[in-house]
Amino acid sequence: MSEALQYQKQKELFGHPVGLYILFFTEMWERFSYYGMRAILVLYLVAEATSGNPGLGWTNAEALSLYGTYTMLVYVASIPGGWIADKFLGQKQSVLVGGILLVLGHGILSVEEMWAFYTGLGLIVAGVGMLKPNISTMVGGLYKQGDIRRDKGFTIFYIGINIGAFLSSLIVGYVGEVYGWHYGFGLAAIGMALGLIQYLVGQKHLKYVGNNTNKSIDPEEKAAMKRPLSKIEKDRMVVLFISFILVIVFWGAFEQAGGLMNIYASEKTNRMLLGWEVPASWFQSLNAMFIIIFGTVVAAYWAKRKLKGKISTSLFKMCLGLIIMGMGFFFMTAAAAQFSSEGASAMYWLVLAYLFHTIGELCLSPVALSYITKLAPLKYASLMMGVYFAMTGFGNKVAGLLGESASDLGEYTVFTGIAVFCVVFGLLVLLIRKKLENLTHGAEDNERNIGGDNEGYEIADPNINKA
Repeated sequence: MSEALQYQKQKELFGHPVGLYILFFTEMWERFSYYGMRAILVLYLVAEATSGNPGLGWTNAEALSLYGTYTMLVYVASIPGGWIADKFLGQKQSVLVGGILLVLGHGILSVEEMWAFYTGLGLIVAGVGMLKPNISTMVGGLYKQGDIRRDKGFTIFYIGINIGAFLSSLIVGYVGEVYGWHYGFGLAAIGMALGLIQYLVGQKHLKYVGNNTNKSIDPEEKAAMKRPLSKIEKDRMVVLFISFILVIVFWGAFEQAGGLMNIYASEKTNRMLLGWEVPASWFQSLNAMFIIIFGTVVAAYWAKRKLKGKISTSLFKMCLGLIIMGMGFFFMTAAAAQFSSEGASAMYWLVLAYLFHTIGELCLSPVALSYITKLAPLKYASLMMGVYFAMTGFGNKVAGLLGESASDLGEYTVFTGIAVFCVVFGLLVLLIRKKLENLTHGAEDNERNIGGDNEGYEIADPNINKA
């Protein structure tokens, strides 16, 4: 089937392909399971083995070490997950396999045995590796090259991720802390099962996306899979790899949320509100809540900025996101200073930090996902998405190492160091941004508005970005 006919056959809802919403809810439930488990994992590891809700009784450093390694492996597994999709299964079948592995992993994690604990974590690593890069690549595949709706589609998809994260931090976090950690893990398994069922039911809306391109009957796709990379494609790959450095730095700082900041909320924050103690895991929901509130606002801001002819390229957004997120750690510096002088810090420092982290994330993360689908060659589409998530994984490991260093350096030093480094690094990349953007050979210069609200974008040659 020709590309034009393929996109014409897609049913639309609210100006976007219906398939976007199938992927939206699949990812929402997957993130419900992942972030629900993440919200209680470190707290479970450090909880006393003899307490009313017994954990493993590990030290903070031990817990953060495992957390960093586990979250790194979760995302590094996206490289083989993307490779398997590109070479053998296609993205659609890979997402299905990943969903099944995740249901099994979260289910086994609910068993109160150490073998089940490590087996469950292993299955979750494999499941996320198969699902995460491929479902994101499928979102990009719903849109033609140059379709301005692509960035908006990723923002909608990103909101789905965070609805799942918001609900899971509240529900799974509460169940885990109050009724038992393993009940929380089991609840995460139920969430993933719902996502898998929803994905299977919605397959008719994903007929033309995520298929195995090695078996494609489209002559253009077959040719693209076999020929060597062109000079333009190689230049774009260089830009992608440089942008991945931004990704590692960003997530190395941002992922303090599930580790050091999670423990800080539990041990050093005054969580009393109107005579009731707020569960520490609930602070994990702030990021997701702010994304739901501000996601469309930030997307609209960038769209209006572009219409006015102001800088709104992906690299600019990503650098600005890193700077804003870094500034959020200055609030944690203030929290650590207050703890030193008063013996406890106020909750509003955490709220402000998460707010800045969220605005920074909205500028970088969905933009980076869309950027990859614009620059990556067709033959390496899923693999490059996998590399992106692997860089996220390395950032998670960096986050764990930084969290561990707080035992020796103290939270004040760690939080301040993160803030300063992120702001300075973001500014340095901004200085070379134009040179990097020249290497993209106009990948973002011809974005068109197709099927959505008429924002005055001109229709460009649909083959302009097919290097």
